[in-house]
Amino acid sequence: MRCVRIDGGFADWRDKARTLLHDGVPPDYVSWRDELMPADLFAEETLARYAPGARVTVPRKVLDMLERAARFRMPERWALLYRILWRVAQGDAAAALPGDLDGSELHQRLKAVGREIHQLHAFVRFAPLKGEGLPDYVAWYEPEHEVLEVACEHFAERLGQHSWLIATPRDGVLFNGDRFDYRREAPEEWQRLARTPDPEGERLWMAYYRSTFNPARVNPQALRQHLPQRLWQQLPEGRLIPGLLVRARTGAQRDGQAEDVKAWAGKRIPIRDSR
Repeated sequence: MRCVRIDGGFADWRDKARTLLHDGVPPDYVSWRDELMPADLFAEETLARYAPGARVTVPRKVLDMLERAARFRMPERWALLYRILWRVAQGDAAAALPGDLDGSELHQRLKAVGREIHQLHAFVRFAPLKGEGLPDYVAWYEPEHEVLEVACEHFAERLGQHSWLIATPRDGVLFNGDRFDYRREAPEEWQRLARTPDPEGERLWMAYYRSTFNPARVNPQALRQHLPQRLWQQLPEGRLIPGLLVRARTGAQRDGQAEDVKAWAGKRIPIRDSR
């Protein structure tokens, strides 16, 4: 049994998987380890290198899918990738297809990674910073999977030449208005800045969210599908949602405006009875 530890993400896994393929080591004889998996005391601790065998060719599309699926954070994530790589290298192209047992798991992970990228784009909340040498905006986010590196370009397009920083419990990215500085391990200073509170901006956002909450359009099941409860504690408005749902369910709020807003002069928005 080979015990192979991955410390450098997909690039590290790819290099070591290539060596294993050249050595003809089948998937069942490899024990993959990373920060989520403890060491196997009964496996070899080093990856012995032998003379390369025949050249192994794998379609670029398969490697791209494996690279993206590697961002799915879970114990033993590398084992599936190597099993698919081994099978494809042996000529079994079905290993990467949705109809295959391994391929089905691969595509489920790809969908989960894509969904996490979408959620990061939708639910990152930037706060402004003021100070020489500091980024213009900072944000703290806790993604379920390792998607920050591939998702961050979206914010450069949205924020133009503003500088910004996004930090997570694991990694971080700083954009200076021209280029990205991505770190697999976010410096403590980045994490501190990203957690810097913005009381004034948060109060304004909370007031806006509360006043525009429309109970007539709330479907709790759909809400939890698009905004998972694990994110409620990360978002400022997340603390408001349970109370707003209770008010809507009990009929305490019957209009698409908060009590203090609907008292103002203007057009009233009644709830339509769909029964």
